[in-house]
Parts: sequence; structure tokens; C-alpha cells
Amino acid sequence: MINEFANLSSSEIELMLKGPILASILIAGADGNIDRKEIKASIELAKEKHKNAKSSHLAKFYLMVTEDFEDKLKVVLQGYPVDGDKRNAMITEELAGLNGLLPRLDAGFANEYYTSLRDIALGTAESSGGLLGIKSVGDEEARLVDLPMVKVPTKP
Repeated sequence: MINEFANLSSSEIELMLKGPILASILIAGADGNIDRKEIKASIELAKEKHKNAKSSHLAKFYLMVTEDFEDKLKVVLQGYPVDGDKRNAMITEELAGLNGLLPRLDAGFANEYYTSLRDIALGTAESSGGLLGIKSVGDEEARLVDLPMVKVPTKP
């Protein structure tokens, strides 16, 4: 158990753990098509987050998230409609649920989590867009890459 999650319900913990996966799916599917390159980039980003989190608040969190990340991503994705607009609307609403959770957590953890989600979103967007596919964000991803549905965590 992650200490920061002590005051959360099991469904709230599940949402926190799904956050990086949801951000990946949302951005990868922003253009209506989730391609293998975007999924691979999301997996690599999660692994990189785990590696870099060793001395941060997110160390235990990313240890849990990266375990079988690809399988988790595929299972989560299957729970959403194939239609990109419907899927994105559902994921946007689900990610917005983090707004009620993040302010209840340790400020350092909440801010690192928020920044981490945005990093994953940007990395996923950059994985398939732009001139020659090099670190550029497509129009569809640009609208969502900052995850506007998730607010900067502040204490209530």
C-alpha cells in the first residue's frame, strides 16, 4: 500500500493507479486512431517514470503502475467504446475525477503525480506526430495534451 493512499477508498486508489493509463489512451486516441507506436511510447514513458522516481514521492506508485503496464493498458482500453469521441468523453470525465482526490493527498505527491500525468500525455503525443514523426504534437493531441480536465492540485 502506498502511504499517501491511506485515506482513499479502493475505487479512488484504482482511479489514481489508472491515471497514467487513461492519460496514455486519451492522447493516443485523440485523433481517433490508437497506433502501436503510441502504445509503445506510453509503456516506455511509464517505465522511465519508474526509473526516475526512485528518490521521489512516486517511487512506490510507479513500481505498481509499471508492473504489467501493457497488459493493464489493453484491459482498460477494452472497457471503453471503440468510437474515439465516445471513448475520449468517458476518459475525460474519469480523469476529471482526480480533481477531488489530489487535494486530499500529500502536496508533494499530488504535484509530482499531476506533473507526471502531463509528462506522459506529452510524450505519448510526441511519439507519432509532426514532421517525419519527430517530437511534434498533432492538432487533435494539442487540445488534450495539457490534460485540461485535471486541475493543478491545491489544498481545499
